Amino acid sequence: MKDRNGLIASAGSVAVTLALLAAWSAVSAQRWISPVYLPSPAATWQALSEGLLQGELLALTLGTVERMCYGWLLASIIGVALGAAIGVSPMLRAWLQPMLELIRPLPASSVMPVAIALFGLSPGMVLSVIAFGALWPVLLATVHGFGAVEPRLEEVGRVLGLSRLQFIVKIGLPNALADAFGGVRLALTIALILAVVGEMLAAQQGLGTAILAAARSFRSADLFAGVALLGAIGFASNALLHLAERRMLAWRR
Repeated sequence: MKDRNGLIASAGSVAVTLALLAAWSAVSAQRWISPVYLPSPAATWQALSEGLLQGELLALTLGTVERMCYGWLLASIIGVALGAAIGVSPMLRAWLQPMLELIRPLPASSVMPVAIALFGLSPGMVLSVIAFGALWPVLLATVHGFGAVEPRLEEVGRVLGLSRLQFIVKIGLPNALADAFGGVRLALTIALILAVVGEMLAAQQGLGTAILAAARSFRSADLFAGVALLGAIGFASNALLHLAERRMLAWRR
């Protein structure tokens, strides 16, 4: 029954995607919107395939993915480590909670001028902004996960004489891993968005600059090809992370 429901959901998703493509093709064929602004799916596919096989699109894509991964990994490591420390320490929570609540609502784009002032228009600036923006989902999810650990497990840790670090590694982190993974998956999406925005602002080679250049020169097919490629990167990275989550948390099922 479960497999049947999953098959129906997948078929429905494919049907919706095909319907949207058909609507897009009909609108472009009837020229209700000028091809200068809305290319056909065929023109977009041609621009995408030519850019990947013959142009620089593949190298630009790898540059964006590299920035996304580095920023995401940095945010994930810092977020999990800091979240674990805050989650098991009431004193740290009391000290850091006001500061975290002050900084957390800041949009990552609002700190870009500060990052530019500190690092200039450099890859380090883009990396710092990505890490800052992607940090908060991981940090808050990890803190929540440690806060939801069964109190009796803390008593078990004290009875066994576990140190704070041993409790985090052997008891706290395995129980908080599901929450942390939710934050990590959200952080990956944020990292991709900020990688593109950072490339546009700092003129770093990547999909961001390619999309911006295509928009400025009214190359709509190249513009839509870049956007489609960003969607594919987000879909593939989320699917891979979901697969890793299922394998690492298989013991919970």
